[in-house]
Amino acid sequence: MKRIVLFLAAFSALLLAGCNTLNHRIEQHAAMFNALDAPTQAKLRAGTVEIGYTTDMVYVALGAPDESRDNVTAKGRTTDWIYNSYSQDYVGTANVGYRRYVSYNKKTGQAVVWIEPVYRDVYRDRIEPRIRISFKNGRVSAIEQVKR
Repeated sequence: MKRIVLFLAAFSALLLAGCNTLNHRIEQHAAMFNALDAPTQAKLRAGTVEIGYTTDMVYVALGAPDESRDNVTAKGRTTDWIYNSYSQDYVGTANVGYRRYVSYNKKTGQAVVWIEPVYRDVYRDRIEPRIRISFKNGRVSAIEQVKR
C-alpha cells in the first residue's frame, strides 16, 4: 500500500512539474505567441528577455517569478519580478547521535555493547536573486541580471 501511495505522489509531482514547461507556457499564451515575428519567438524560446516585452512575453520566456513586488514612487508604479537561483553549500559534518551494536560472546553468553557516533553532512540552503525584471505600464522597463 505504501508503495502505491509513494508511486502516485511521485507521478503527481512529475505531472505538476511538467505544467510549467516552455511548450505549456506557449500553449497558454498561443494567441500572443503566434502574433509575434519569428526572431522574437526564437528569443522567447531561448529564455531571452528584452526591454519593451510584455508580462505575458516574459512569462513565456522565463516562467512564473519566484517573487513579485509592487513599487510606488513619485515617478509612478512599477512591478518587479524576481527569479532566484537555489543551491546548497557544504558546511561540514555534525554529530547527530549514537548507534549501538550488541554482540554476544558465544563462549560466555555475555552481551557486549559497542557504541559509535553517527555523523551526517550538513548543507545550508542558499537563495540568490538571479534576474530582476521591472515592469512599468505592463512592459519591461529594466532588467537586472547577476553576472558571474
